[in-house]
Amino acid sequence: MADETDLREQMIEAFEGADYPISSPMDLVPALPDGPSTSFESGDFSMTAMELNTKLPGGDFPYDDVEAFVDDVIEQLKDEDYI
Repeated sequence: MADETDLREQMIEAFEGADYPISSPMDLVPALPDGPSTSFESGDFSMTAMELNTKLPGGDFPYDDVEAFVDDVIEQLKDEDYI
């Protein structure tokens, strides 16, 4: 089982370097340490940034800060039963 707090911390660390506000997923790519291949792992959960973009329904862009973006991603992961 994935640890939501651990995933949230990983995502904040990976996405916090983006130039907020962001208006699309492409605004995040330059901030990612390994680009779209940046992975997020906890327990039996593992997904790259690219997989997040393709498997989740999409965000409510624009986002003004990293916390709002990551909160939305975590909620979508829960809604889609990934975590």
